[in-house]
Amino acid sequence: MDLKGKSVVVGVCGGIAAYKVVEVVSRLKKMGAEVDVIMTANARKFVTPLTFRSLSHRPVVTDMFSDPEYWEIKHVSLAQKADLFIIAPATANIIGKLASGIADDMLTTTVVATKAPVLVVPAMNHDMYANAIVQRNIRTLRELGYIFMEPDTGRMAEGSSGKGRLPEPSAIVEKACSILKSEQDLAGIRIMVTAGPTRESIDPVRYITNHSSGKMGYAVAQAARERGADVLLISGPAEVECPDGVRLISVTTAQEMEEAVLANFENSDVVVMAAAVADYRPAEVSETKIKKNGDEMVLRLVKNPDILKKLGTMKGNRILVGFSAETDDLEGNAADKLESKNLDMIVANDVTMEGAGFGTDTNIIKILKCDGTVIDLPLMSKLEAAHRILDEVRGLAYAAGDAGL
Repeated sequence: MDLKGKSVVVGVCGGIAAYKVVEVVSRLKKMGAEVDVIMTANARKFVTPLTFRSLSHRPVVTDMFSDPEYWEIKHVSLAQKADLFIIAPATANIIGKLASGIADDMLTTTVVATKAPVLVVPAMNHDMYANAIVQRNIRTLRELGYIFMEPDTGRMAEGSSGKGRLPEPSAIVEKACSILKSEQDLAGIRIMVTAGPTRESIDPVRYITNHSSGKMGYAVAQAARERGADVLLISGPAEVECPDGVRLISVTTAQEMEEAVLANFENSDVVVMAAAVADYRPAEVSETKIKKNGDEMVLRLVKNPDILKKLGTMKGNRILVGFSAETDDLEGNAADKLESKNLDMIVANDVTMEGAGFGTDTNIIKILKCDGTVIDLPLMSKLEAAHRILDEVRGLAYAAGDAGL
């Protein structure tokens, strides 16, 4: 992505992961962005300002009261010029300060003064990250519109393992690009997205489900929100963080998902059905745990409602997008669903392909549209794929002459 003309301010805090932010600044600079770095006093104990100055080709700000090179109020000027503000590594200290409205150094005063999106990338000991106060402060900032990246899980500097590692620089830069590329071209549009698997109970202990992780649907919700849409996410059980600014309705069964979708369909302009809804459910659900008895157990299954097909009969002028996860005859099966369910577009992927299966962070998709157009896309992150899907949704709206889209 070309970031020429974009201004990014990077706030570096005092954590061992500060050395990784050197690569973040380098990558952003190579992509054409103008990068200004603000370092806290503790950050300078891990990385020298000269390192960042050499990479950014800009003075590194370290002192709120240093003599300016030219007359300007530095924290105000940086706050105003920023198209994006990144705080990495974001320590428990900086998160607590911002959540409490404290502005007592160059970094916090600049963040408080900016109107740019603020991307916070926490990195700290896993017990610190799990601390109830830290989590409360993160929730507070999320509610105020701050954007957070989840820390990675792995070995920490002190030797223990857990959730708290700074994400890889490439992931931070990808997230930054997804924010910067947003043209708010979906502002005011109401998009409903379904995601994740459903679970159909057999008894109080067991259930039928599938391998869907929900990552693709959550990526679509995130991409739509980044582009300014009003996003409702209806999700089955998924261990994925709900994107900032997205309303979430959690469901478990196919019938619960149907109820939630139908209740919100009228107030949607675009519906993206990325959930992997169970086709069948047990005809009877035992109220007690079924005991193991004999070598076989026979379950009688009944068909679940076909939510997508029902929406196709009542969609009106809404744009309806389906998903098709296949193991063979990808294009043929997807084309059949596109027609039989009266969709505007369907996103198909072969889950047997490396990098495109359930639970991965990447995907290889094929987009089929009702006019016969087929778009083959290469391996890419699920967030990138989500943006490409929304590009086509936007194109469909223009082709239909829908002024609302």
